Order: sequence, then structure tokens, then C-alpha cells
Amino acid sequence: MGKINRLDEHLSNMIAAGEVVERPMGIVKELVENCMDAQAKHIEIQILQGGIDTITIIDDGVGMDQEDAQIAFERHATSKLKEINDLWNIHTMGFRGEALPSIASVSNVVLRTNNGEESTEVEINYGELKDVKPCGTPKGTMIQVKNLFQKTPARFKHLKSPQYEFSLISDVVQKFALSHPEIGFTLSHDGKQIFQTRGNGKLLEVLMQIYGRETAKTAISLDGKDLDYHITGYIMQPNFNRATKYYMLLYINGRMIRNYHLQKSVIDAYAPYMPKDRFPIVVINIEMDAQLVDVNVHPSKWEIRLSKEKQLEKLIYQTITEALRYDLEVPTINIKKEKQPKVELQEMQFTYERDQSVKELHDEVNHSFVKPQESNIEEALVKSIENKQSNHTNYIEKTPVIEMKEKESVYKTEELIQPQKKENDFSVQSMQEEKENYSKIMENKIKEEEVVNNNISDEKETMESNEDIQKNTITKDLQEETINLQITNEEEHEKPKNPSLPQLRVIGQLHNCYIIAEGDKGLYIIDQHAAQERYHYEVIRDKILAGKNDTQPLLIPLTIETTVSAVTQLKELNQAMKYIGIQLESFGETTLLCRELPSWMQEIEEKEFIQDMIDVWEKDKEISLEKFRKHAIATMACHSSIRFNRNLTLEEMKRVIEDLGKCEQPFHCPHGRPTLICIEDKDLIHDFERG
Repeated sequence: MGKINRLDEHLSNMIAAGEVVERPMGIVKELVENCMDAQAKHIEIQILQGGIDTITIIDDGVGMDQEDAQIAFERHATSKLKEINDLWNIHTMGFRGEALPSIASVSNVVLRTNNGEESTEVEINYGELKDVKPCGTPKGTMIQVKNLFQKTPARFKHLKSPQYEFSLISDVVQKFALSHPEIGFTLSHDGKQIFQTRGNGKLLEVLMQIYGRETAKTAISLDGKDLDYHITGYIMQPNFNRATKYYMLLYINGRMIRNYHLQKSVIDAYAPYMPKDRFPIVVINIEMDAQLVDVNVHPSKWEIRLSKEKQLEKLIYQTITEALRYDLEVPTINIKKEKQPKVELQEMQFTYERDQSVKELHDEVNHSFVKPQESNIEEALVKSIENKQSNHTNYIEKTPVIEMKEKESVYKTEELIQPQKKENDFSVQSMQEEKENYSKIMENKIKEEEVVNNNISDEKETMESNEDIQKNTITKDLQEETINLQITNEEEHEKPKNPSLPQLRVIGQLHNCYIIAEGDKGLYIIDQHAAQERYHYEVIRDKILAGKNDTQPLLIPLTIETTVSAVTQLKELNQAMKYIGIQLESFGETTLLCRELPSWMQEIEEKEFIQDMIDVWEKDKEISLEKFRKHAIATMACHSSIRFNRNLTLEEMKRVIEDLGKCEQPFHCPHGRPTLICIEDKDLIHDFERG
């Protein structure tokens, strides 16, 4: 009797489900891709209990008729392929015909669809067809998946909490929204809407919804192409980074993919701008001929094979490097704006009884204290400062007026108080007499003021004549000094090599570590060590790349243990390394000998450095000078730069900023740390409550 058995269709589907349907997120991915292939403009995803209970997906696509709705659940049934040649020219998201039968084999599935002519409902319970009947439903397709893995306990026990499973679903839906901004997505969990896009084709708007306004508004657009590839999308400023590489999103013809080598190109392009073990946020879509990519690698369709992968890696690296070089911005400090508690001033309370007129006066006084903003305090402060800055002559000139106003205010106060006594002590006639007396007093004061002003004006004219002579002399001297300063400033302040670097003026030094300067946007804080490190790094790098490789013989030659393959290809290896200034000799089957080294390698571990170069050469058959020299040059630059806790003179601080302006990339040190940050004027205005 034979030992080989033919598996029935249901068992085959359950085995296939292990690859296609690992968890609820996989189901959502497959079904949403079907919606896209059906030309849907809006896709709604409703999740209950993280997808373990129910997954409902509704689209407004072309729909299906009754026959197609039934055939769709058969194994390897698809509308995307017809012949062998179609497999090498795939333009759709799905094509294998495995997703629906695999999902239906491990859950209860209800499908309702309408193609504009007829509506159909199909129900399948764990691989068994239960019912096919007409139904009423809008044009498009609705598919509901319930009780996932209830009859496969081995798979069910590997599911995690509903919250975790939903986080994976949310992540994949957001990736779909970024790859297809022209499609509107709505995601809800347990009846609560979590995420929604409008489907207006604006990728930047979707970026803002997912990563926030501050991140999206500084995004850098990409546009690079060659004969085979066209790269578009957005990359974020290096200061918006993450601890994992899962925020580097790559798409091939709108299909989300995972590719180590393409991700490595992105990381290498960001390396000069970002600290170690931090990763950028990028959204890159690569348009290419479908015949250059093989998407039939794994049932989940995450993995792909590219026929010209090295060419694409280089294009990605060059496009990102070029974009970062010209569109970098100085990082700004996000000051947390805490709401200040409102301080209520207590009203004065009186224990004795008051009549109505006195009460009104007290209310007016209290009102002026409770709402001080209505009295325009700011104008009063400005006027007081102006008064303090005025000269002695103007002060004397204003004094009589001030005295008059003070006394006038006294009379006005008396006038306010007097009506309250009208009922008790004074009559109407006494009030009129008081007013007449007041007017006589004011007339006398005005006459006295005119006499005083006439005397002051005579004194003022003589003083002004003397001051005019002095001012003319001082003005000429100042004009000459200003011309000299403008000439020196034009010589000192050359335009920075990178146009994104602002013009800075030194203010001082903080804690012997940071240089404080002012610029167009606000207050700039420069890390004196990182800034000098960046400058020295570029100076040393340019010298080495120009071919200045001074070598130094070694008293004791280095022995490097390597592979038989590297020793047998020693001629080709030396050809690749001669531009670095290193030549190797054979010293056994697996050993190489080095008798001299470039002088710029004195600050690094030479043996490990050469071993790393050999390993990379064996893999890629080429050695990147920039990549391998970076660590060595960065170390040399670090050792030759200004240290922290060193007091700098004003000229030294100016020199640091001038050197920074000579750098191609002045915003980060070779290790990826920022060289300067900015506190914007708008934040200062807000925190000083002037806005």
C-alpha cells in the first residue's frame, strides 16, 4: 500500500492559511488589497476585539456577480492572471488566489457583493459552503470574518491581546493610506473611529495625520529617476527619528515591501545626520517596469526580488543625500506651553454699612484691580521707560504739567466724593460755590504754568544751540565708524557654503560649553565641540579624498587572518585598496601581511579596520572610501577640536561660526549629533507673555 496521500481541498486550504493568515492583521492586508484591485475609492475597516471576534471590510468597488462570488472561494481562483506570461508582468496587489479560501477555512465568512446589476450573499463556515442567495446591498463588496481560529486551537492560542492585535491592524492600514493617498480609509475598533483619510491624493496630509503637524511641515520631497526607476515620496528631517527601522516605508509600484538592502541605502544616506542606533522616517514609492520585479516569492507578498537591485540602491542613496544636503533645517526646541493658573484678586470687604454713592465708588476701585488688563498696563510701562530715558531738560519741562495733572486728579477725586455728602451736609448752592472756587484755582494755575514754560523755553533754546554743535561733531565721527564697520563686516561675514545655514551673530558663551548667537528665526545655541568637529572632519576628509595618502612604514608588520578566498584574490583586493594607501602581501593560506599604513589611520584600530574592509570587499567586490574612512576621520576630528568646559574669547567664538559656514553639511557632527539648535522668536514671545 502506498504511503503518499492526496490531501483534500479543505486540509490544503488550512495548511496554506498558516502562511497567508498568521493573525488578524494578515486577513486585513489581503482583503484590503482585494478592495484596491476592485478599484475602490473608499474602504471602511471595522474591527471588534482586535479582529479576533469580527473583521468587517466594506468597499465601493466594481463588485461581483453570483458566479464570481462563489468561485472566488475556490483554491487558486483569481481574476488577475490568465496565462503564464501574466505572472512576470503583475500590476495588481493580489494574484495567487489563496487568500479567500484560506481565510474561509479557519473562520466564518459572509460575503455580500453588488456589481451594479445583481446582489449576492455567500456564507462559508470553516471551509463549508452554507448558503448562496440574493440580497440587498450597495454597489461594492462587504466581507465579514468572524470567530477566527475557533476550530484551530493550536493557532488560536498564539494570538495576543485584542489591543496588541489591533495595533498591528492599525499599522498596516496606515501603511496602505500612505501608499494610496487617493483612496479614503476609515478604521474603527469596537465601534469607535480611530483613523480616517479623505482620499484626496495629498500624501502630505496623510503624513500629518499619522506623524503630526511638526513632523510633516518640515518633510522633504523626493524626486529622483534613471532609465529604470522613478523615486517619489517624502523624507523627514533627521531630528525626527525613531529607535526602530519600522518607520522606513518602501513601496514598489504601490505595494508595501520589506527589503534589507534598500533599507540599508536609506540608513547610509542618513548616517552623517543621525546618532547611532536611531532611524529615520521615510515614505518612498518606487515606480518601475513590473517585469523587473518578482513578487511571487512568499504567499504574504512582503518579500520581492529585483533584477537591478544595486542600481536601485545607488539611486535611493543619491536621491536622499541630495535632498538632505539642500533642504536641512536647524532643529528647534519644542517648548512645552503649560497653562498658567488664573490668579483672582480678592475684593476688599467692609464691615460697616455704606450708602449707595460710597458703594459705587468702592466697586469702581475693586473693578480696576480685578481686571488689570483693561487699564492697558503695557502702555503705562512703556511710557515710564521713555520718561526715564529722556534728558534733564525734557524732565524739567514736563514737571509743571505733571504737578498740574496730579492736582487736577485731586480735585476730580473731591468732585466724585462730594455728591455722596449732598444729602447730609451740603446743599445745591454750596456745590455751585465749590465749583466756582475750583475754576478760579485752575485759571491761576494755568497762568503760573505759562510763566514757567516761557522761562524754560528760553533756557532750552540756549542748551539746544550748544547741543547741536556737539551732535554734528559726533554724527560725523559715527558715520566714519559705521562705514569702517560695514567694510569689516562684509569681509568677516562670508556667505555660508550651505544656503540653509542662517547668518549668525555671536552674543556670548554659556557654561564654557555652548556659544549663544542670534539669527533670523531667533536664538541659536551652538555646541562648540560638535561644530569644530564637523569642520575638522570635512577638512581632513577633503585632503584624503584628494589623494594625499602619506604612508608610514611599520616596525612590526600587521598580520591579518582572513579567508582562503581573499588570499587567492589578493591582486584584485590590492587593486581596490590602493586608493586608500594600503597594500597587502600573502603570508600563508589564510594570512595577509601589511608593512605600511596611511598616516590618517594612527587614531584607530588598524587591524580590525583592515579586516572589515576585506570582509566588505568579498561581499560587494568594491570598497567605499567615504564609508570606511568616516570612522577614522571622525576620530581624528574629535581629538583635534575644541573641548567642552573651555572658555573662549569673542574672536574664537566667531571663528567657530565662520568655520561652520565653510562646511557642506554644518548641521550635524560626524557622529550624527546636532551642532546647533534654535529657540524661535514665537516661543520666546509666548513665554514672556508678549503675544
